[in-house]
Amino acid sequence: MRRVVRALAGAIAGTLLLTACQFNGLYDMPLPGGAAQGDDVYRVTVEFDDVLDLVPRSSVRVDDVTVGTVEKIWLDGWHAKVRLRIKNSVELPDNAVASIRQTSLLGEKFVSLAPPTDQQPVGRLGDGDVIPLSRSSRSIEVEEVLSALSLLLNGGGVAQLRTISHELNEVMAGREDRIKDLLEQLDTLVKSLDQRKAEIVRAIENLDKLSRTLAAQRQTIGVALDQIHPGLKALADQRAQLVQMLQALSELGVVGTRVINASQQDLIANLKALEPILTRLNQAGNDLPKALELLVTFPFPKNAADAVRGSDYTNLRIKADLDLKTLYDNLIERDAGEPRQDCPPLLGCPEVTLPPLVPVPGPIPCPTKPLPGVPLSAHCPTPAPTGKSGGSGSGSRGALCPPICIGGAAYEQGGSGYGAQYYAAYYHGFDPRLVTLLLGPMGGIA
Repeated sequence: MRRVVRALAGAIAGTLLLTACQFNGLYDMPLPGGAAQGDDVYRVTVEFDDVLDLVPRSSVRVDDVTVGTVEKIWLDGWHAKVRLRIKNSVELPDNAVASIRQTSLLGEKFVSLAPPTDQQPVGRLGDGDVIPLSRSSRSIEVEEVLSALSLLLNGGGVAQLRTISHELNEVMAGREDRIKDLLEQLDTLVKSLDQRKAEIVRAIENLDKLSRTLAAQRQTIGVALDQIHPGLKALADQRAQLVQMLQALSELGVVGTRVINASQQDLIANLKALEPILTRLNQAGNDLPKALELLVTFPFPKNAADAVRGSDYTNLRIKADLDLKTLYDNLIERDAGEPRQDCPPLLGCPEVTLPPLVPVPGPIPCPTKPLPGVPLSAHCPTPAPTGKSGGSGSGSRGALCPPICIGGAAYEQGGSGYGAQYYAAYYHGFDPRLVTLLLGPMGGIA
């Protein structure tokens, strides 16, 4: 009985001993001189999709320098987790990345830790931190490369390379110069595109903005497309008229071209003739607006017109010379060197140059009909008295001088008959040119 109890107790003790202990073989034995030995370490867990043939006690490296070891590898769901032992003296950012690499083509695997390249390092990696799947990766295995190459060599596209090479030789045979020129032009095109890279990028960005704008206006564009059908139908109905209009425009273009070609020299000559006029107008450009302002308010200046418009009354002083002889002397053509009578100055009156009077050629013929109150020249014959005779009297000198008298005298010479009038005047008593102008239509003086 005692033997049975002892055997049972021994079996139970052995079972408990075996279940409480785990031995992983050589992996549980520390390597002499290994990295991250002792307690001066911190542990980091890394998640991988595939750890390949990574084993515990593999090295952990930073910039190809060993800084720790792989402590444990286990499976968590569909992902593998690797616990790393790293020296406390190694500082890594909190967003560090991990990858499984290989020392050589047939070398061992190791875990490489490095700061991120697509963002700035942040914080510091500490004990118990986890590097997730988004920041872990693995390198391409030699086995994968050889496997892909075997697929290519065994029944892949290698057998078709001979056919492709043969067809290329057939295409290029005898066309080497043309193909060389094509390659040179292609090289020039690629260089031009490379030089205009910024412009191409800007054009693509602008096209993207246009696309977004059109996408935002999609509903409006749809309404416009729905409403364009009646307009297109109207254009289709008027197709014949539009064709006739275009044909007429073509004929008009032909005629216009012929007219322009025929009148080209005249047009150039007219433009050259306009050149001095336009030059003078350009030179007088600053004076024309002021002159036009004065023309509107002539003979008063602009300030006088503003005063009248702005109030119910204004002060005005006018000095007018209504003497006929003075006006006549200022208007007729004088001899050279003979001064004109000065005209009283007017406020704002511009200097005006009058055109010369038309000269009357030849001697002035005597009037054929006597006019009352107008003296005849002494060189003209006295007309015979007409009407009834009667009355007596003597002419009186100093009669009223008509406006045509200048320096002589006019008088009426009495007669013995009633109604008989005799006219006489000194030859220099009037201006023959003015007589011609005034009496020409009445007396037939040419």
